Formats: sequence, C-alpha cells, structure tokens
Amino acid sequence: MDVARALETIGRLDQGLSAFVEVWGERARELERAVDPALPLAGLPFAVKGSSGLRSYAARRLVAAGAVPVGSTSVPGPGTYWQTWGLGAHGPTRNPWRADRTPGGSSAGSAVAVAAGMAALATGSDGAGSVRIPAAWCGVFGLKTTNGLLPSPDRTGLASAGVLTPTAADARAYLRCVGVAGDADVAPGLPVRAVWSPDLGFADVDREVLAVARAAMERLVTAGVVRRQAREAVLLDPVDAWTAVRAGHAAQGAPVREENDRRLDALFAGADVLITPTTPNRPHGHDGPGRDVYSTALTCAFNLSGHPAASLPAGFTSDGCPVGLQLVVARGADVSLLEISVAAERHLITVRP
Repeated sequence: MDVARALETIGRLDQGLSAFVEVWGERARELERAVDPALPLAGLPFAVKGSSGLRSYAARRLVAAGAVPVGSTSVPGPGTYWQTWGLGAHGPTRNPWRADRTPGGSSAGSAVAVAAGMAALATGSDGAGSVRIPAAWCGVFGLKTTNGLLPSPDRTGLASAGVLTPTAADARAYLRCVGVAGDADVAPGLPVRAVWSPDLGFADVDREVLAVARAAMERLVTAGVVRRQAREAVLLDPVDAWTAVRAGHAAQGAPVREENDRRLDALFAGADVLITPTTPNRPHGHDGPGRDVYSTALTCAFNLSGHPAASLPAGFTSDGCPVGLQLVVARGADVSLLEISVAAERHLITVRP
C-alpha cells in the first residue's frame, strides 16, 4: 500500500466509517516525496491514535523509519464510559463488518482504518484492552506490548503502547522500528505449550463467542502450532483492582494484583502461551452494552500484570460479528508472542458467514 492508495481509500470510505478525526492529505504527499527511499518503511502510510498521536514515541520512530502519517484516528467522544467508543469527523465510528455495531475502543478509529484498508498500520494504546478489543471486533491483529517496554504518558502504569495491523506478520516492522529487541522472523519451536482458558475463571462469556474461539484453539492444536497443557488458568476478577489503580489507589488493588501475578508466574513456568477469547461478548450497538457489561473482562488482567498480549482474528458469529483469540506470554517475550501469532494466523483464515 502506498500513500496515494491510502488517501483514495480514506476519501471513498471514511464518510461512512468515520475512522478519522483529521486527514493530512497534502502533508502526507509532501512527506512521501521527501522520504529517503533507503529507509526501511519508506512511504508506508500509517494512522495515529487520537489528536496527539503524532507526538507518541512509536509514531516518531515510525516517521524516522520513513513511514508517512496520513491522519489521526477517532477515540471516545462525550458520553458515559460504556457508550459509543469512537467519535470521528463524520460522527460515531462504525464497525466495518456491521455499521450498526461499535468497533470497540478506545483505539476505535485505528482498528477501523486498518480493517478497511485506509492505512497499512495504526498506532494504539492499551490500558484495559483498548488495542485488543477493537482488533477482535474489527477482524485485525492487535498487539499490546509489555507494560513499561516503550514510553507511555500513563502514570498509573496500566497503559502500554500497541499496534494494529492487517496480519501479525505486518507488525514485525513496528517492533523493529520502535526498538524491541529479539529474533524477529525466527519461527518458534512448534508446538508451543499452551494453556486454554475459556473465561479466566470468572468471566461470563457469550456461548457463540466462546464456541468460535474454542474452535480456533482446536485448529491450532490440530495444525501442530500448540500443544495443550492439562492445566487451568484461574485468576481473581481484576476489575475492582484495575479501577483502584486507575484512580490512583494502588494499595487497594495490591492484594488481587499480587495474587494474580503469583498465579501467572506459576502458569508461565510450565507453559509458553495462555489462550482465551479476547472479549466475553460480541460487538454491541452504539448505545453501549449496558452499565454492568465489561467488554474488558478478559483483557484488563494483563494490564494489571504487565504481560504482553495479542488478539488474532478467530472467526465470526452467525450474525456476522468478528471474534478474537487472545494470546498472552511471559513479560518481555514480545517478539516471541508476535512469532507465535504469525505461526498461528496461517491456520486461522476465516470467511465471513
């Protein structure tokens, strides 16, 4: 994809999807003409999350590598925390698979821009699932890096930089350019040891979402990508602890946080990857799922613990909603997570019903 194609696609589709807050057409063309063709990402069009996204560490590294920012993407607009996630220049951001549903958030526009072919990649940030949830609901790859691995303005330590790309393989360039060390492109020794958890021991998961995610997991077992361990992954519900930490009351969240860290350390002592559905629910309407529904139930535990986590497209529900499969690995094993995801996605090709 080049800048001209990205801008043409934005012009054609964004009126309906409202993924962008601003589009930097002329500036992007100027940057593309001036970019050094010898740079590793010369001319690659990318989108940045939110109006301040161009100042982020990741965006600056991508520009230094020759990538060209084409615009800033939508983040939550005014309203209650459980309502529409994503307000672009043309109104609420719409899911590219079903316009009556939300794309998830808060990296809403970034996920839609990638899913609709309006950018080759998009930056995101993930404080409770804000990369992985929209990745799952828009049918793209989303990666949350290990907390603290990359600079973040979030003083609570919950939010971590992330990226959204069409495939896991497309995210390799991101990790290289932001300076994450590791043996990228080196296939992991397969099968990797995997623990499957349908609900982490506490989440109420939609039965059809669970069925799609479980079937994806079984495809990975059959393909020899993972070897399932006869173990369970049961955590304490992290929502109250996450809320306390977010409010600046870290001590209140410490007991749950410490116990879950202990359980996760024990799990990764004997396994390479933990696999779950990315969300307990499917994409909901723009009015929100309701005050007591937590789309973050299966993701926020790993913002508290700091583990890197990714969402891979797993399939679709019968009503045409994408479902994500979440992969979690040990802290600092970001490159290994990406390469496991690359190996897995070859066997997770899905067709919309």
